[in-house]
Amino acid sequence: MENTLGLEIIEVVEQAAIASSRWMGKGEKNTADQVAVEAMRERMNKIYMRGRIVIGEGERDDAPMLYIGEEVGICTREDAKSYCNPDELVEIDIAVDPCEGTNLVAYGQNGSMAVLAISEKGGLFAAPDFYMKKLAAPSQAKGKVDINKSATENLKILSECLNRSVEELVVVVMDRPRHKDLIAEIRQAGARVRLISDGDVSAAISCGFAGTNIHALMGIGAAPEGVISAAAMRCLGGHFQGQLIYDPEIVKTGLIGESKESNLARLKEMGINDPDKVYNAEELANGENVLFAACGITPGTLMEGVRFFHGGARTQSLVISSQSKTARFVDTIHMFDNPQTISLS
Repeated sequence: MENTLGLEIIEVVEQAAIASSRWMGKGEKNTADQVAVEAMRERMNKIYMRGRIVIGEGERDDAPMLYIGEEVGICTREDAKSYCNPDELVEIDIAVDPCEGTNLVAYGQNGSMAVLAISEKGGLFAAPDFYMKKLAAPSQAKGKVDINKSATENLKILSECLNRSVEELVVVVMDRPRHKDLIAEIRQAGARVRLISDGDVSAAISCGFAGTNIHALMGIGAAPEGVISAAAMRCLGGHFQGQLIYDPEIVKTGLIGESKESNLARLKEMGINDPDKVYNAEELANGENVLFAACGITPGTLMEGVRFFHGGARTQSLVISSQSKTARFVDTIHMFDNPQTISLS
């Protein structure tokens, strides 16, 4: 799968990032998201595959493109049979977030990126559009920290695994009212807190790389993004756990269904009989082959944002593969108008 689709999915996230970055700083988060969705879908539908969106922009009625269940790839074209035999194309499940951190793009802030994860059919957990309690940590702490333990306990374990004092640890937490007690506990334990307004996928995968000065992600964020994070951490060998949150009272902000009871009923309809189950990365991304790709829209911890120059743009992407056990950073020059001089700045 990596050999046949690796370069293709890099181009998918690059096109989404370029489209969205044109709206950086213009205060139009919905437009920044919309153009990313359109660009991602357009490039996806040129790939020789039979893709199915398992995590996307929402249900069909709310999202006209990249909605959950939508089929994508060359097979969706009316004239597909003139290009290939659709029945022979590889079937894959796809999780996408064309503009992760729409507010970050709209207000010109760091950390937004276009992301996706793919696996063979059935290889990605079809998470409902709920929230998820998350814990991400470096590979040294895999299986040792635990989402059911307190932040204080996990910080002590993490400090031992990384051979650092608790005071040297940095924990990323979403800046939300629901995290008031969590933030206070982390600080009381002696660790440092980096608050973010959006974009916890970047924070999660940063835990998998040494030198980012991010040692853990804790707290509650969106469930679909949790699956995408899990796919990346599965490839990196890092620690990731997620537990679905279905009670609106716990979330405190944002929409999460009509009631706790209706959310539980929806989970049952989706075949999730244990709503309190804690999932690890290998369960959320359980395919034999998993591929993650991201492209920076605005500058971030791992990647530069899109940089335009006369006649083109420069992007930086990241592709992580469970198959080849590699994490590749890809620096690309896009020539729109065939410029005579390529800018490297």
